[in-house]
Amino acid sequence: MIISFSGAQGSGKSTIAKRLAEKLKIPRYYMGALRREAAQKKGLTLAEYNKLGEEDPQTDFEVDEYQRQLGKKQDNFIIEGRTSWYFIPHSLKIYLDVAPEVGAKRIFTSLQKENNRNEDKGLETWKDVLESNKRRQESDRLRYQKYYNIDVNDPNHYDFYLDTTNLNVDQVYDKVERFVLSKNKK
Repeated sequence: MIISFSGAQGSGKSTIAKRLAEKLKIPRYYMGALRREAAQKKGLTLAEYNKLGEEDPQTDFEVDEYQRQLGKKQDNFIIEGRTSWYFIPHSLKIYLDVAPEVGAKRIFTSLQKENNRNEDKGLETWKDVLESNKRRQESDRLRYQKYYNIDVNDPNHYDFYLDTTNLNVDQVYDKVERFVLSKNKK
């Protein structure tokens, strides 16, 4: 089984995907890390790289082709990425949502602990993160609409949708795990 995670910034995708991969003892692939690494190689933040991608489709195509090939060649893994569900249509598709303010606060807290995410410049407060997230979401929307004619935030694309705004990590994990295990038995 291939499980794809998508969702809003700060919704808990990485935390839950990592924990689920450990539980199921399967590999986890994180497209955000690949994009951050590609941005860093160009001397850019992720936000700058996304902006570049609005005119240069290659910034998306590299990661997207990687996902497509992974879905054709492997089985039994977890993949995180906004477009993973699209490039691996036979995956079990999970979308985690969160209120923008809550997501920004979660990311800001995470950045205080580990500031190697290469997110954006000037993220001094959670409100800075909120504004950066808004710009990033708009850039994502523009790119995915332009290159693939898809809306990655449309819940109709997913097998499981969960708003994590008022849930703690354990509650989110329990709900996701129950769903995945119910599908794995079929």
